[in-house]
Amino acid sequence: MTRDREFVRTVIKNEGTKAELRRSFLAVRAGLTIDDRAAAEAALARRALALPELAEATTVAAYVSMGTEPGTRALLDALREQGVRVLLPVLLPDNDLDWAPYDGPAHLVPAARGLLEPDGERLGPSAVTTADAVLLPGLAVDERGLRLGRGGGSYDRVLARLSERSPVRVVLLYDSEVVARVPAEPHDQAVDAVVTPSGVRRFR
Repeated sequence: MTRDREFVRTVIKNEGTKAELRRSFLAVRAGLTIDDRAAAEAALARRALALPELAEATTVAAYVSMGTEPGTRALLDALREQGVRVLLPVLLPDNDLDWAPYDGPAHLVPAARGLLEPDGERLGPSAVTTADAVLLPGLAVDERGLRLGRGGGSYDRVLARLSERSPVRVVLLYDSEVVARVPAEPHDQAVDAVVTPSGVRRFR
């Protein structure tokens, strides 16, 4: 993993574009083994569940990890077992996100772009504003709490909807994806914390 960190740092130091950075982070993820990913998923679940904001939450908006993303399945099931209402995204044609309750892995169905989505009642894009905590995917986060996503804009809309509320906003990443700086645009909004397999970092 040290080599992975140095590879990413080199790209950032050379002021790569968002597209270049995305390719770099995805290349590092592609090099992770199944065992690496399984260990990271278990550690992420432990770290996230220890957050006071999640321990006290009644509703958490989250997502189903896919491919080499930091795994969320263990965390989703643990939250549900604790009686937390978990909302999962449903991708709309315009890249916005609707939301539906998570009723367990048997109620996840294949959807566009290789995603898995809940088969329950659609609650509307504004349902995310009812969450006490929102877990976000990403490719990196910097020391300002600014997140690098995949470029679709779906979670930019989610963060905009949350701007007038105060649920904790947490991005789930691998350790090497917490960096000094990512490119930012005026509409970008910071998250409150990042959880990685090795720990939690808060930004404000």
